[in-house]
Parts: sequence; structure tokens; C-alpha cells
Amino acid sequence: MEMEFDVKINAGILYDYMLHHTYTSFAGILGTVVGALMILGFAMGGHALYLIAGVIILVYQPGSLFLKSKQQALANPAFKQPLHYKMNEEGVEVSQGEAHEFQKWEDMVKAVSTGRSIILYTGRVNASIFPRRELGDQLSGVVEMISTHMPAKKVNIRM
Repeated sequence: MEMEFDVKINAGILYDYMLHHTYTSFAGILGTVVGALMILGFAMGGHALYLIAGVIILVYQPGSLFLKSKQQALANPAFKQPLHYKMNEEGVEVSQGEAHEFQKWEDMVKAVSTGRSIILYTGRVNASIFPRRELGDQLSGVVEMISTHMPAKKVNIRM
């Protein structure tokens, strides 16, 4: 079985990926907890400094990720043209113009989903992002292909 599809990454898709990646990491969770504790400290003690610090901590991260996603979408040449993917029994090939890369299924780190995308991690921070709207009718086939070729413990995809 082989599947082929094209994916165009925009700032919104990048932002969705960055939010998921950040807020499922230790640092992202810790930042959220610290910000919430600061606001709780304000509620309990009434010190405005706690409120200001808490709001800054909670608003800074998503705000900076939003700006970073916009900047990357505009500056990175890889996001100017669609990426072409081929999935087969051996792995996933991605190509754009003359550039080709291939990753074997056994080298994939994990696969997860967000409301907007299927994310196939090829490294700790590197991933192939498959926007659900771009996959259309092929979404279930892509999820089946990933689920068939990766160990269940590495796959956390919700349809």
C-alpha cells in the first residue's frame, strides 16, 4: 500500500504545532503552573505584582509562539511551496523541488494529533505536519498507515 499527498504549511498550522509541542513539554507545563500559581497568590494575598507576573507568564508564551509561527511561515523557504509526501511499507518520503528525504518507520519518534493536524515526529523537535484539511478524504488512510507501521505506544492520534 502506498499513499501520496501534498501539504502546504501556513502560519496557523505552524502555530497549532508549536502550541502542542510547547504545552506537552515539561517547560510548557511548568510555565503554565507557575503563571497560575502567581494569579492564585494574587487572589489570596492581593499583591498586584503577583497578578502582573502571572498574566505576563501566561500570555507571553502563546503570544511569542504566534509571532514565531508567522515569522517562520514568511521566512522559511520550505513553507513557500507544498511538500509532497509518499508513505509506503518502508517509511515516509518527503520531497520539495529537487530535495528528497526519507525516514524509516522504525526511526519515527511518535505520532500525535491536534484538532487541526496529525503530527509525525521524526526527531525530538522535528516533525512532519499533516493538516487535517489538506488530507481531506485521505485522513483515515494516513492515520491507518501510521498506526500500522508504528508501535501502539508511540501513536496517540484521535480522529
